[in-house]
Formats: sequence, C-alpha cells, structure tokens
Amino acid sequence: MSKTPNEALARLVRESGLTYSAFAMAVNRIGTEIGRPTRYDDSAVTHWVAGTMPRKEARAAIVEALSRKLFRPVTYAEAGFPSPDGGGSPLGTVEGLVDLGRQDMDPSRRSVLGAALFSVALTIPDWPDVVGRIEAHAAGEAPRIGMGEVRMVQEMTERVSELDDQFGGRHARPMAAAFLVNTVAGYLKAQAPDAVRKAMMSAASDLCYLTGYMAVDEGLHGLAQRYYLKALELAGASEDHLTYCTTLRGMSVQAVDLGHGAHAMRLADAAAAASPQAGPRMRAFLAGQQAHAAAQIGDRIQALQYMKEAEKAMEVAESRAKAFGSYDPSSLMYHLAQVKHELGDNSGAVEAMKESNKLRHSVYRRAMVRHTALTAERQLAIGHLEAACETWTEALTDYPLVQSGRCDERMREMVSLLTPYRENTQAKGVLEQARAVGVPVAA
Repeated sequence: MSKTPNEALARLVRESGLTYSAFAMAVNRIGTEIGRPTRYDDSAVTHWVAGTMPRKEARAAIVEALSRKLFRPVTYAEAGFPSPDGGGSPLGTVEGLVDLGRQDMDPSRRSVLGAALFSVALTIPDWPDVVGRIEAHAAGEAPRIGMGEVRMVQEMTERVSELDDQFGGRHARPMAAAFLVNTVAGYLKAQAPDAVRKAMMSAASDLCYLTGYMAVDEGLHGLAQRYYLKALELAGASEDHLTYCTTLRGMSVQAVDLGHGAHAMRLADAAAAASPQAGPRMRAFLAGQQAHAAAQIGDRIQALQYMKEAEKAMEVAESRAKAFGSYDPSSLMYHLAQVKHELGDNSGAVEAMKESNKLRHSVYRRAMVRHTALTAERQLAIGHLEAACETWTEALTDYPLVQSGRCDERMREMVSLLTPYRENTQAKGVLEQARAVGVPVAA
C-alpha cells in the first residue's frame, strides 16, 4: 500500500533552507536536549517527507526544530502531523491557538472559517476541568520572559480593543490573530517563573476573548466559539476567575443575540456561579445578562428580579468609582431595553434604548451605530415612522467610519423595513443617504 507524501513537511523543510542532513542534525540536537537522544540522518527525513509517520518523540522534535529555524511557531497540523495527545497539555492548548489564529490571518481561509456555525451543543468546560491544566513547557532554547512581556500583551490587547470600539472588528481581528500567532504563542512556550507564566496565560486568555468578540461582530459565530473555548482553557490554566466568567458571559451574549435563550441562560448562570468573588460592577453585568436571557425564554419574574439586582449592584459600583471602559449605566440601560423588548414593552424599550445611547461615551462608535439603528427599528415597530427616520439618520452619520458585520446587518434591516415606505419623503431621504454611504439600496 503506497504512502501519501507529506507535502506540508516537505514545504517547511524547503522554507527552512536546511539540507535533509542538516535538518536531521537539528532534530537530533533537540532530542538530546529533552533527554531522548536520536541518530537520525538524511534518509530518515526522506522517509518522513515520503509519508512515513515519525515516532511521537520525533514529531515533537521536528516541530520544535522548524519553529526555531523559521523564527515562528510551527504546529503539528502545519507539519502534516496529528495533534499531540492530551488536550490539557501546553502543546494541545498552544497548538490549537496557533492553528486557529493562523487560519484567521489567512485571507484564503476566511470563507472556510466563516462557514463554521454556532452550536448550542458545544461542550463548555467547568472551572475545575480547566484550572491549572497547562503544565510547564520544556522550552529548550526558547527565550525567558518576564512581566515586561506580560504588560506588553496587556497593552496591545487594550489598543486592539480601542480600535474595535471605534472602528469595528473587521480589520482589527486579523491583526489580533497575527499577534497571537507570532508573539503570544511563543511567550506561552517560553521559560518563565510560575507567577509570570500564569500572568502571561491570563493576558493571552483576555486577548483570545477579545478576538472571539470581534469574530461575533463579523457574524463568524463558529469561529468566535473556538476563540472563546481557548480563552476558557487559558483562564483556567492561569486560575483567572475573572476572565473565565467574562468569557462565559460573552458566550451568553452571543447566544441570546442569536435567539438561543435557554442556552444563553445556562451560560449566564454558569458565569455567575463561576464568579463568587465578583465586584459590584461585574455582578451588575452578570445579573443584567441573566435578566436578558430570562426575558427571552419568557420568565418575566426572574427577568425583573435579575434586573433589580443589576440596578442595585450598579448603584454600589458607581458610588465607589467611575470605571471608564467597563460595564456602566449606558450598558445597564441597554440591558433594561432588551428585557423590556423581550417582554413585549416596546415603548419602554425605545425609551430605555434612547437613554442608553445618551449615556454612552463617544469612543464606542461601533456600539453607538448599532444601538441607534436598533432604536429606530423599535420606533418603527410601534408606528413612529418619522422618529425612526430621524434616528436612522443619526446612525448613518457615523456608519461609514466603522467596519462591522453587525452594523452592516442593521443597515440591511433598515433598508428592508423602509422599502415599503419609500414614497414617504423622510423614508426616501434616509434610503438616499444610505445609498450615498455604500449601503445596498435597490433603485
């Protein structure tokens, strides 16, 4: 039976510029480093390239040798090998992260990634299942990192988040994926004191969560779930309860926005259960999300109870300090608007949404465009065409400045809702303004 040539490995060896003999020597050096000396020569490499599967230990050394020579992480999948055993090992987590990020960076893979669907059957690990599961990595010649590298990852994540808030995630997400692959993955495999390793895994978890959030913004829900799962793994490994429950909360937001209320409720409850030490601001966010999910499944009593809990927690949080960039009164009013809408109070939902928009800081341009358009939809639903047109006009002012799948969706919905009213002067004006800024509008 003929073997299938390992073209992926052959391509990487060619990229390295090493002869088969030199490559075998590099693999042997790594084998010696890890206490498993080998004596491979050029004939072994010939067999590997021809399709013979190297032994498990050799595969690890091959991937490491290629990573060092190419000055970038090389994964098992990229080398044509099956993923290593042990999903909780550092190789399992980091390998999966690199493969995910590299595919996301590659424009030729975007359509494949975009085809992945949101799944309510996704297995979400419990906190005890992920806590501390990544063991120290035998880094060999990998550089040693310190808290300076951790702070750099944290600050990069903040900068990417700011870009996402202002301009949407369409362009920022591939940049975040490239940073994950080319920089953060290497840090996760580097030598470091235990406290630094945990801090780096926590920072990486936060970046994975943000990248997943940006995938949600683009409507790539299956991809977002994969990033979220990596965030959970890394948060557990670093014993970072806050990012773990933040990620579960984000998964609940994704689910409720897609109409999966029961699934959103389970995730919101899991997030609340995973954060017994949450401060009042986080508690307000968690309760607000529980309220939205409960309202969507028709549990009016629970929804209103959670909403009261969110309001009380927000009062405590605001009395302590202003926390720019986190859950704030505008976010609380958005949750109230969603709860009222789900419970059939559309007039109340419109008023709460208008108040939310009024309170939102201008740096959150993407959210402002999306939520303003959503306000107009609900104004139209209660028969206020002229008010809706005025509100859509506001949304269209900033729309050209954002690159966001969710904002695009709101604009498409606007066109659909206004088309029956196109003889109305104001509606006609909104549609013309939309066409002028690139929204597809039929002539």
